[in-house]
Amino acid sequence: MKIDIKDLLAPALLMLISACSQPRQPPGTANYSTFSEYQAAARRYINEHRQFQSADRARETDNNAPREWRPAGRPKGGILLVHGLGDSPWSFTDIGPMLAAQGYVVRTLLLPGHGTRPEDLMAVDLQDWQRLVQNQATIMRDEFSTVFLGGFSTGANLVTDYALQHGDIAGLLLFSPAFQANNSLVWLTPIIRPFRPWLRLPDTARPQQTTVRYLNIPTNGFTLFYHSSRNVLTHLTAAYDKPVFVVTIEHDSVLDTAKTLALFNRYLTHPASRLIWYGALPAGTVAGPRVMVKTDWLPQQRISQFSHMGILFSPDNPFYGAQAKEKMCWNGQSDAARRDCQDGKTVWYSDWGYQEPGKIYARLTFNPYWSWQNAAIAGFLRDATAGK
Repeated sequence: MKIDIKDLLAPALLMLISACSQPRQPPGTANYSTFSEYQAAARRYINEHRQFQSADRARETDNNAPREWRPAGRPKGGILLVHGLGDSPWSFTDIGPMLAAQGYVVRTLLLPGHGTRPEDLMAVDLQDWQRLVQNQATIMRDEFSTVFLGGFSTGANLVTDYALQHGDIAGLLLFSPAFQANNSLVWLTPIIRPFRPWLRLPDTARPQQTTVRYLNIPTNGFTLFYHSSRNVLTHLTAAYDKPVFVVTIEHDSVLDTAKTLALFNRYLTHPASRLIWYGALPAGTVAGPRVMVKTDWLPQQRISQFSHMGILFSPDNPFYGAQAKEKMCWNGQSDAARRDCQDGKTVWYSDWGYQEPGKIYARLTFNPYWSWQNAAIAGFLRDATAGK
C-alpha cells in the first residue's frame, strides 16, 4: 500500500495547532512591581480558566493561588517557594507556616500552566517559569536583605539554577530536587513532543486532576522538567558557596537520588549545608556530619518506603495526612488492588509502583518524621544566618 507523506504529517500538524491554541497564563509572562499585584492577577486567572473539581470554587482558588505567610514580629528575611511539575502552591501548605514561625516572610508561586487544567501546560515554555522566578525573587530581594529560595522537584531545579547565577541569594531549601530523572529516556521528550502531546492520553477512566494538583501531564511538561534539570547540571560545575538544605529519599520512582547525593557532596560544600536522606544510603557511601539518615521502613505505620511527594506534608494534613479519607490509590498496582484501596480496605504506603504480595498500597503522602524534619530546617536557618 502506498503511503502519502501528507497522511503522516497531518496528524502531527493538528496536534501542534492544538498545543499552540491553549491559553497562556498572564501571571508568568508579565513583570509585576509587588507580590500582591502578581497574586491578584493569578487569582483572577484561576477563576476565569480553572476546570473546578468541586462545588467550592473559592476554596479551590485559595488552594491553587500564590500565598504569603508573615511572622509575628519583625521579619528576618524572605523565603520564596516554587512548586513542582503538576503541583500547585498548596504543596507548601504545611511548610509555609513552619518557615514563617522561624521569622521569615514566606511566599509561594504558581508556575504558568498550573492551577487551571493539565492542557494548559502545552502552551508554556521554560522561559515563562524562569521569568516568574526572576521577577518575584527580585521583588523579595528589594524588600529584604536576606532571601532564601526553596522548591520542590522541578521547582527546586528552577530556584537552584537562579541562585547559581545570582550571588545575592542567601541559600536554598530543596525538597526532592529533580537534578536528574530516574528514567534514562526523558531526553526524548523534546523530540516526541510535537507528535505525541500526551504520554498518557486523557481518558474518563482515570481522574486528570484533583482540587490541588494535576494527575496527568502533557509531554511538554516533561520536556520543561528535562530542560530545567539540564540547566542545573550545566551551571553546577564548581562549589556553591551558600548554605543549602536538601531533603531526598532512597526509593524515588521519579529521580536518580544517588546523583543528588553525589552532587551535594561534591558541589554543595558550605559547612552549614545539610542533606536529609530517608532510606539506606547507596552502597559504599559514608554519611558524614552534613548528611542525616532516617530509615524509610516503618512497618508499625504500614510504611514500606517513602515517596517523592510525601516529604512535604504533615501527618495531620487534612488532605494527605495519616488519617485523611482520600488516599492516592492510583499507585501503579493492579486494578483489583486499586479498587480495594478505594473501598477503604487496610493499605500500606510506598512510592509509586512498589508492590508486595498480599498487600494493598497507596502512595505515601505524608512525612512520619515531620517534627524532626522541621527542627532540622530551623537549625539550618539559624546556622545559615549566624553572624548576619
